[in-house]
Amino acid sequence: MISIITVVRNRLAMNELFFESLSRYTKNPYELIVVDNGSADGSAGFFESVGAQVIRNGTNYSYPYCQNIGIKHARHDWLAFVNNDVIVSEDWDAHIIDNMQANGLEVASACGVEHLENRRATRRLRRRWNLVKGVLSLAGQSRAVLRLMHLLMYDDWAGFTKRRYLKFNHQIKKGFVGNTVVIHKRALSKIGLWDDRIQAADFDLYLRTMNRAMTVGDVKPMHVCLDSFVHHYIRLTASVKCPAFADQCNLIALADKWPPEMLAHFRTMND
Repeated sequence: MISIITVVRNRLAMNELFFESLSRYTKNPYELIVVDNGSADGSAGFFESVGAQVIRNGTNYSYPYCQNIGIKHARHDWLAFVNNDVIVSEDWDAHIIDNMQANGLEVASACGVEHLENRRATRRLRRRWNLVKGVLSLAGQSRAVLRLMHLLMYDDWAGFTKRRYLKFNHQIKKGFVGNTVVIHKRALSKIGLWDDRIQAADFDLYLRTMNRAMTVGDVKPMHVCLDSFVHHYIRLTASVKCPAFADQCNLIALADKWPPEMLAHFRTMND
């Protein structure tokens, strides 16, 4: 069983599509924990109506702060931190967990438009997404438009993701895609919770696993599971204005925590 943790603030149409794909394609029994940052469009009520456990913050908190709230409420050993602006693929969870177990990983992510098996494949799919998003976003971001974006992007979603699974079964690549991160709870005793001082917490998590692997050796660096693909509506919500984080005064930059040589190594590994 897995605990799926997601953070939301409004975006009801996106949330409905997210839950639709989650309920349709997740193979393992799961609990859905939704941390709501003061939604005013009925999103919290929607998730409650479909049986999710909703923690209402009442205001806008940073990404890592909310993820740690989710962890406190999680009942299961496998934790999946999934953005609400994604469409998961069939058996996404089983594919990631199987891959992680086959490769001895305790922290990993799905692959997606942001990070595929090589630069060429990533650039090709990213260009396609930029074209689809650029044209259709002019029509708004209703459920119908979001569905059409996804359809035009992949045409045959089930076929596209199945072919990737068959081609890349149990294959991994160093790096991460921050919208879908899976962690086994035993890894938290080694690397700790999300660092709630850093909004770019997925970058920080990768650096922490890499640092732990080099200094202690009891965990492997975070990897991308190439056989589990998740679609991310990248930057579609970037134009939406949100209030400042309630914990803004606690946040620091990656460069305030990590020395330049670590950041340089990180960029080299993910170039």
